[in-house]
Order: sequence, then structure tokens, then C-alpha cells
Amino acid sequence: MFEIRANSAANGYLIKTDNLWKTYEMGTEKIHALAGVSFTAKKGEYMAIMGPSGSGKSTLMNLIGCLDTPTQGQYYINGRLVSAMNDDELAYIRNREIGFVFQTFNLLARATALHNVELPLIYSGTPAQERIERAKGALQMVELEDRMMHKPNELSGGQRQRVAIARALVNNPSILLADEPTGNLDSATGVEIMNLFERLHEQGNTIILVTHEHDVAEHAHRIIHIRDGKVASDVQKRK
Repeated sequence: MFEIRANSAANGYLIKTDNLWKTYEMGTEKIHALAGVSFTAKKGEYMAIMGPSGSGKSTLMNLIGCLDTPTQGQYYINGRLVSAMNDDELAYIRNREIGFVFQTFNLLARATALHNVELPLIYSGTPAQERIERAKGALQMVELEDRMMHKPNELSGGQRQRVAIARALVNNPSILLADEPTGNLDSATGVEIMNLFERLHEQGNTIILVTHEHDVAEHAHRIIHIRDGKVASDVQKRK
């Protein structure tokens, strides 16, 4: 749909950020939400981005998810310079490359689990029969095929998050981007969801968690700490 040139400097990495800044002007004052963030990530990584409130981690998540563009710097996905894209191009990349999992699930209340999972395929113009089969397959991946005709109010919090994860997976995205995925769940259900992420990673999915919770971040194999808009540490854990 869009002709977007790959850059050789970013080849070999799924994600490459180079000196990302995000600056907001508040009257005469400039607020630097991000101040020169650079890192790379390969396909198949399981990464957590951590930081306290106001650290810039949510701003970084919005840039990684192509929900926003940087004030300065470059961001590549699969060698494509997404930081220079227009709104239509960003929407296309979001639908094809990013699978979002939100703390609040963001499900349609009147739609079945199956229809909620179908939504990204509807937006991408996938034929109806293929949509249904792929949505069923995604629900099977999260072990929820027996609840596909249930609506969100007929599901537990953990089941609703599984539907949201299935929806994120249905387009076979390059990146599964999860924002505080256990924030609305009790501890036991949160552990179940994190175990599901581990299984999805073992199947080859690239996962980025954005969280302020240490116990959630500990499930990842690499942890990037953001503080005052900068990378404070980048630790690869041994597994």
C-alpha cells in the first residue's frame, strides 16, 4: 500500500531508535518527555520497559506503537523509517506491525469474543470466512475457544485480557506491545496472564511490556529502565 524505503543502518533489527526526543511546549516552557533515547531490539526478544510515573515510559510506548511521532530522532521498524511517516502510513503500520494489549482491555461491550478478535482483520479488509478462521485460531492460542460466543460481561477479567491478547495476535504482528497488562487483574490471574506471555514468546513472538511493576518486569528477558526521559539502564537477563 505504501512505498517506504528500508534503511541499511536499521537492517538486522526489528526495532531501532536513534536519539528520540519528545518535547512539549507549555507556554514559554519546554518539557522534554524523552531526551535522547536510543536502543535496538531483535526479532523474538522479550523486553520490559520500566519507569516511575512521569519517567517517559508511556511516551516511549506511544512512539514504539506508532501512536505518536518524535520531535527529534529516528525510529525504524523492520528497516522502515516510521518516525517520518504521515498519519495514514502510521495507521497502516499500526494495523500490520503492532498488536496492542491494554490494561483496560478495550473490548466492545456488545460484541462477542470472536467479533472483538476479528476487528483488526475487518479494518485490514480480510474476507469474512478467513477472518472467522483466523479469529478462532487466535482464541485457541490463548485457550479461550470455548468462550468465543460470550460477551465481555460474561467473562472474568483474566478471560477478557485473553480476548484482548488474541485480538493483538490475530494479524500476526511483528511486535506484541502490552501496557500494564496485569494492572486490572488480581495477583493469581496476573500470574496466569504472564505465563501466557511466556508461552507466546516461546512460540516466537516479540513482546514488549510497559510497566512500573517489578514483578511483572521480571518475567521479561531484558529490562530497560527509563528515568527523566532517558535510558537509565538496559539489562539482559540470563535465561
